[in-house]
Amino acid sequence: MKIVLATHNKDKCKELQGSLSELNVTLLSLYDFPQIQEIIEDGSTLKENALIKAREVNKITGLPALADDTGLEVDYLDGKPGVYTARYAGENCTYIDNVKKLLHDMRQATNRAAEFKTVIAYVDKNMELIAFGSVKGLITKKIKGIGGFGYDPVFYIEEQGKTFAEMKIEEKNKISHRALAIEKMKVLLLKSFNSINIKSGDTA
Repeated sequence: MKIVLATHNKDKCKELQGSLSELNVTLLSLYDFPQIQEIIEDGSTLKENALIKAREVNKITGLPALADDTGLEVDYLDGKPGVYTARYAGENCTYIDNVKKLLHDMRQATNRAAEFKTVIAYVDKNMELIAFGSVKGLITKKIKGIGGFGYDPVFYIEEQGKTFAEMKIEEKNKISHRALAIEKMKVLLLKSFNSINIKSGDTA
């Protein structure tokens, strides 16, 4: 079985592929379908955006599609950047552009609490599945660490005493918002795949 990861983000692809490697499926990405351009994410929630991407890729390729949308919600900024997390500093911005804008906007903040949220959507011709994951942390006052991507260098986890960017990938993948959503999605997918296999066996 083939599943298309509905993203052009290479870092996200790598993280998803590693986490889903134990499923008995072949994982493809949008780099295998160069005809698919950037998909407009005009939903008002993470769930809507994840479904928009998964539905569109499923429609174009005819294959099951898996998409995620992630948002960073900062208390001091009244929940922003939220659905605009990836383009907080504007269209075509870089990771560091977003981080610099966040640190600038929070330069006077005493409350630095934040929460990373991920929604993963799976869509095929028969069903749609949704899984959520979240993790609470603090926004640091300066960049710490060189690993990860996105806002990882400024998202600090008190229990671990380090930012995501200071963690090894294996450590991050045990506690991150995306990892938690992926684990929930894997449970849903395995349950669905087993159900399909059972039904196929009953009719054989």
